[in-house]
Amino acid sequence: MAARKKDSTNSNNENWIIECDLTYAVNKIGGRWKIQILDKLAGTKLRFNELKKEFPLITERMLTLQLQALEKDGMVKRTVYAEVPPRVEYELTEMAIEIGPIFKQLSAWGGKHRKPNDRGNG
Repeated sequence: MAARKKDSTNSNNENWIIECDLTYAVNKIGGRWKIQILDKLAGTKLRFNELKKEFPLITERMLTLQLQALEKDGMVKRTVYAEVPPRVEYELTEMAIEIGPIFKQLSAWGGKHRKPNDRGNG
């Protein structure tokens, strides 16, 4: 499943990376907020403040960082409209839309196996 390869960007012999498709995918959507942000953007465009309202526990800085990371990874498209005041909308890219069915399956799996006392947000 995984092969080890020396990271050529670092001369440290102990620095190894794992090349694995699953690890790559999890890295792109991993973290506390990315999956939730992608889920909220499914089938819609939202402005920053609309996203912020959906996640009252996230700081503005963290939401900004997560959106920037998702944009950099090609999962979210950011559109800036030339208006006063400027309007910015976020939406899923085709790459992110592809993962939607996997999120639905993962959610169904979580609902099936989560214990009643584990219920919370999400």
